[in-house]
Amino acid sequence: MALDEKTLAQLKEQLLAEKKRLEEELGRIGTPTGGEGTYETKFESIGDDEDENATEVEGYADNLAVEETLEAELKDVSDALGKMEAGKYGICEKTGKEIPLERLMAYPAARTIIEA
Repeated sequence: MALDEKTLAQLKEQLLAEKKRLEEELGRIGTPTGGEGTYETKFESIGDDEDENATEVEGYADNLAVEETLEAELKDVSDALGKMEAGKYGICEKTGKEIPLERLMAYPAARTIIEA
């Protein structure tokens, strides 16, 4: 089951929209570090009081975890777009089998098939 051009174009559009969304989300909590898809979490200073400092650290830790998740998702999306350009999109990284269209439609950045 090779993907037809229309389906590929639709999946590419979804991936590009997801990439834009992820970059916007990352831009809200971090600053690009110059590397492709890498960000540094912003540390918001809200005051010098001990309670304010605890809030700052808690917010930073929360954002750091979110940043790492978003960066991983962005990498998956960028890798999928690269595979499209190379003509290797939709192939499971573990088995070499084609990823079912239903899986790609649900998650266009899928790297693997789901085996039952």
